[in-house]
Amino acid sequence: MKEQVASLVDDSLKDLNVYVLDAFVSEEEGKQIFNIVLDSNEVIDLNKITDASRIINDIMDTHEEVLGDVDELDIYSNEKGVVENE
Repeated sequence: MKEQVASLVDDSLKDLNVYVLDAFVSEEEGKQIFNIVLDSNEVIDLNKITDASRIINDIMDTHEEVLGDVDELDIYSNEKGVVENE
């Protein structure tokens, strides 16, 4: 699943310096959620997530077959650990 999503969106996300780390379906509160986890070699701020989400949403709208029969699409960044002594 990750490879399929990455092949669709990674080129469009290059300018943001983010890429697809993982893509999977989970169930929360009875809903099927398609999760796309983004990562980068730098900190991903809220603006970058928003920009990436717009790009991914547009692409996924034209490739609905990838999403299947899910209730929601959730796009978020990989959580980075706390950096001490910076």
